[in-house]
Amino acid sequence: MQDYTIRKTPVASTFDGDWEGTVWSDVPSLELAHFHEQNSDHRPHTRAKVIYDDAGIYVIFHVRDRYVRCVDTTRNGRMCADSCVEWFVEPVAGRGYFNFEINCGGTLLAHYNAQSASIRYDPVEVDDARLDLVKIYHSMPQVVDPEIPEPTDWVLEFFVPFGLFESYVGPVTRSSQAIWRANFYKCGEDTSHRHWAMWNEIPGELGFHKPECFAPIRFE
Repeated sequence: MQDYTIRKTPVASTFDGDWEGTVWSDVPSLELAHFHEQNSDHRPHTRAKVIYDDAGIYVIFHVRDRYVRCVDTTRNGRMCADSCVEWFVEPVAGRGYFNFEINCGGTLLAHYNAQSASIRYDPVEVDDARLDLVKIYHSMPQVVDPEIPEPTDWVLEFFVPFGLFESYVGPVTRSSQAIWRANFYKCGEDTSHRHWAMWNEIPGELGFHKPECFAPIRFE
């Protein structure tokens, strides 16, 4: 199982998508190196970095991609159909998890999943007021259509305030040595070369909503 340590940053990101910039240059990256068996022959090289400050968590993805397509501009739409990166995270053990899915054009889906005993996946859409608190930088245009078959690098960076998590699960620990659980994904279900990449491997049936496959992310 994977493991990742989140560093505390003394300086908030400037949201310019600079993977090697001042804020991000010394931050270790994780790689989404596992691909589902139903994957096409397209295996985009996808990495992510995570940092935090007193206000919330910052995540940046760098993707070396092809067959890039992005058409959904509706919040809480079907982002996984487009060229998309995703972060699923459980801040408090046993209190459910959140899935943040953002296509390369910067359109966001965010759900809270309480994981009731009777229903495996029973999502609640995060409302517009809370979605407005999520800050997003995207290097690609909002819409990419037709698909770009040539090699294309793109960056997506976002910020989630701790208050968004706490409005659903109560107080979250973010001090040194706190441990959350998470997984990171890259997909493109309606692109010409469908693919599903994962940080921590999910064996068996295709599906990202498997919190039992989340891995620890530790606060430095």
